Amino acid sequence: MAAAASSLDSESLAARIIAELRADPDAQTLLLRALLTNEWLGMPIRLERIEADVAELKTRMTRVEADVAVLKGDSLEAKLHRRIRPLLSRRLGLRRTQVLQSPVQDTHPELLEPVEKAFDAGDIDDEQETRINATDFIVRAQRKADRAPVWVAVKASNAISRRDLDRARRTADALSAVFSQDTLAVVAGYRIQPQDRRRGDEAGVHALLVDDEKGVVFHWSQARFDDEPRYSRRR
Repeated sequence: MAAAASSLDSESLAARIIAELRADPDAQTLLLRALLTNEWLGMPIRLERIEADVAELKTRMTRVEADVAVLKGDSLEAKLHRRIRPLLSRRLGLRRTQVLQSPVQDTHPELLEPVEKAFDAGDIDDEQETRINATDFIVRAQRKADRAPVWVAVKASNAISRRDLDRARRTADALSAVFSQDTLAVVAGYRIQPQDRRRGDEAGVHALLVDDEKGVVFHWSQARFDDEPRYSRRR
């Protein structure tokens, strides 16, 4: 037997051993344990642990980024809560502005109850009720020109998008259905793309931009908006 083995050249012997190992998985494990140190044998397990740690780190970083975005959004909303009344009065020709819904206060019953009654009466559907309840700011005011009541829906977002424009528009339309009064749709944020400014103009949505770096906390977007506020007219 030994003579037969010695008659094989090294290449043939290696091929025979490989073939036998492939046919016997248990032999593969025994050979690895015989040839490799314990440190090398533990590498697959350590690599799996490293991959798991990296995956967990990515998850945590995603959460941190989300938390930062939320904090920045809260800061924007806090600024708006402090300034929204005089700003709307000055820019949109409104008076007696009253914030009835805001992220930093409970929804006022004078908004909450009429919305619930309108839903129960079938004047608005479930999607419209949800949209009103999810809106960042809802303000009740009067026009300076004729003292007519006006409702203002404000959607706040760090980067104003097409979705924000649509949400503000849908909230304003839903409020018009609830109160049978004129409404205004407004978006507020740090930046807006030119194409979204055009979309806002076409949809009758006013854009409110915040510029902290230049020391201008608020300024009104001049992107093709009418000189006069654009309303959702009451039914």
